[in-house]
Amino acid sequence: MRALADLAVRRRRWIYVFWGIMLVVGGLLAGKATDSLTYDFSLPDQPGYETDVKINEIYGNGGTVPPLIAVVTVPEGTTVDEHLDEIDRLFTGLQNAVPGIRVVDYGLTKDPTFVSGDGRSAHALVFTPSPAGLGPGVERQVAPVLAQLGQQAGFEVGLTGYTMLSAGSAADGPNVLVETLIGAVGALLVLIFVFASFLALVPLLIAGVSILSTFLVVLCLTTFTEVSFVVQFLISLVGLGVAIDYSLLLVTRWREERAHGHDNAEAVRIAVQTAGHAVLSSGVTVGISLMALVAIPVPFMRSMGFAGMLIPLISTLVVLTLLPALLGGVGPRIDFPRIRNENQASRSWLRWTTGVVRHRWLAAAGATLILALLTIPLLNIKIGAARTESLAVGGPAYETLLDVKAGGAPAGSVTPIEILMDGGDPDAVAAAARQVDGVAAAFAPDNAIWRVGNAAIVTVIPTEETVDSAAGDIVQRIDDAVSGLPGVVGAAGQGAMVQDYINAVYRSFPIALALIVLATSIQLMRTFRSVLLPIKAVLLNLLSVCATFGAVVLFWQYGYGSEHIFGIDATGAITFWLPLVSFAFLFGLSMDYEVFILARMREEWDIHHDNDRAVIEGMGRTGRLVTSAALILFLAFVALTSAPGTDVKIFATALGIGILLDATVVRALLVPALVSLFGRWNWWLPNWMATVLRVQPSPLYGPSPLYKGRHRAPKVSARTGPAADAAGTPPASATASAAAGHPSEIPVDSECVERSGGSCEPGACRLSTRAGVAVVERAEMDPSREDELVFSAAEPAGRHSLER
Repeated sequence: MRALADLAVRRRRWIYVFWGIMLVVGGLLAGKATDSLTYDFSLPDQPGYETDVKINEIYGNGGTVPPLIAVVTVPEGTTVDEHLDEIDRLFTGLQNAVPGIRVVDYGLTKDPTFVSGDGRSAHALVFTPSPAGLGPGVERQVAPVLAQLGQQAGFEVGLTGYTMLSAGSAADGPNVLVETLIGAVGALLVLIFVFASFLALVPLLIAGVSILSTFLVVLCLTTFTEVSFVVQFLISLVGLGVAIDYSLLLVTRWREERAHGHDNAEAVRIAVQTAGHAVLSSGVTVGISLMALVAIPVPFMRSMGFAGMLIPLISTLVVLTLLPALLGGVGPRIDFPRIRNENQASRSWLRWTTGVVRHRWLAAAGATLILALLTIPLLNIKIGAARTESLAVGGPAYETLLDVKAGGAPAGSVTPIEILMDGGDPDAVAAAARQVDGVAAAFAPDNAIWRVGNAAIVTVIPTEETVDSAAGDIVQRIDDAVSGLPGVVGAAGQGAMVQDYINAVYRSFPIALALIVLATSIQLMRTFRSVLLPIKAVLLNLLSVCATFGAVVLFWQYGYGSEHIFGIDATGAITFWLPLVSFAFLFGLSMDYEVFILARMREEWDIHHDNDRAVIEGMGRTGRLVTSAALILFLAFVALTSAPGTDVKIFATALGIGILLDATVVRALLVPALVSLFGRWNWWLPNWMATVLRVQPSPLYGPSPLYKGRHRAPKVSARTGPAADAAGTPPASATASAAAGHPSEIPVDSECVERSGGSCEPGACRLSTRAGVAVVERAEMDPSREDELVFSAAEPAGRHSLER
């Protein structure tokens, strides 16, 4: 990492040029990148999806796409029966005027479910082609035609449907750029508080370069594979948060090292070597978490895995190259005015963590109880899609749907089930479907629109909306009732799609989870050189994510919050793709904070081998940073809630709650309590495992008496050769000079070399050599000769023979 920092400082102009080109080209092509994204929700090899494909091949409409509902109300004092011919002509005219649609109504089926209870209104189901995106589709053509036909006939008309309600006020919602700017303004305010200088602008610059570079790479990726439209939101807002988080960590450490007296170049090297290592580990961990989505056999999920992985990796690359170059060049000049000093750890966080350590059992129990209580609602989660009541709170489509339901139409009219047949007797299949519990109506229209060659469609109207895993059981019951009849190919519709997603996604979830846990554990073992800490980190992350989903179930599924904050009724279910995608992102993002905190605790442990001191000092140095980083991400996700569509709001809410919960209850309370409880076992990594992981072993140490009572031990440098002797330091009993900025001297123990572990811990070793006295920051025994020690220090060092 020091070599990378040296390269960034020495070749900073070339680095400026490279990332400047990426910034400009990415900005010019970002629009083209978003236009190249797809809206593919295919589910290969799933029965409902395959039936949907066949229906669309034959009819060009219907299947999974919920139909529009066209409503006609006759003048007061008359009934539908009295105007039946006019209504038939109206719906026939609609069928002929709009290409690609398929209409069924009372006149075609004589089914009473199409007529309101007062006899004044009738509705028709209008099956349409799949829309090209998330916004309105064929309804833009249907609505004016229906209005014109209704005016000619003297009827009141209305149009509604699941897709119209789901689109909501899409035209009024801010675009991705506006959402990103909202998040950026919130981030700037937090950064101004953290740095209190013009350095606050640097993380935003890094974020801008990272986001636009990621869009450029995604554009290249779209030439090889399809990439989901959701990626544009993730790049803009998750990329903003991650890039700023990583920048915040590195810049804070750079300021700290400068405050300790290091020159600018050395401060950059130390920051990259320490904080940069944590950034690299965190970026790889987040990338691994998202990459695990490719294990799900769904193109939509896989594309998000590939593209989502780019977000943390590109952000890491920018932070480890461009940011050191900027700090090494103009950093000191823009660190003005320096109102905040990083020389000391945060006093408030030192006091907080000291209290947590003192009451570790109470803190651990209290935090665990909070997470457990929030996890309980997760047991009742329903997977599916939002109910119509939660899709819109006003507008013509909303009012029309209320009128349809008030007239006695089954709620399932918005999500009918279509049974495709190839030969056989459609009327017999319809009769069998009517006998199924939970079915309000079933019919098989007989005209050239509904029967093409040997193909025919039987439409089934459930009594309830088939949008979640509970109501989706009706699909299975219908399939059981008709699957043995001649000519039945399969069933399609919203309910069938929900069942397909549950089968395709959640049955494969254990594989993705196992990959995430395994890869993350290995990466963290290498980072922390510990057996226990990675296990704790993974388990806490799983508990944190479960608590987050429990809170989301309360907030959205049951409506305890959605109605008050967004004015949206309880959804009744959580959209099928949200839990898994949210899990991947939350697991990776929350691991950022775990790595930030534990990496600093590890560093403090390596200095003084006092576990509680490492916990207190580590939190004192990272607590404010983690809180600020979480607040930045939280603001980014708040900006995302302004996007149109309930699904995106649920996704943003899940990420926002997860980040906030993780940074407070988990990282500020539970993590320091547990690390304090585990003691020195936190830092143990046996030799055999270290060999497998290709890292240095970490033997068990007891508390070090050298630093008892101190919050932080100063870093020491090496003193060797004649200079040490000239200073009057005898070879047998010497003292270690503190690093610049620490005038005090620290006594060191000449017997502290751990031969069994083959390492000498920082600041704890004084070695009498033939050349004089050496106090080292890091040392390793030379396996070829027991009387030689190879060590590295801040000042020039080398290989020195031990005195016998």
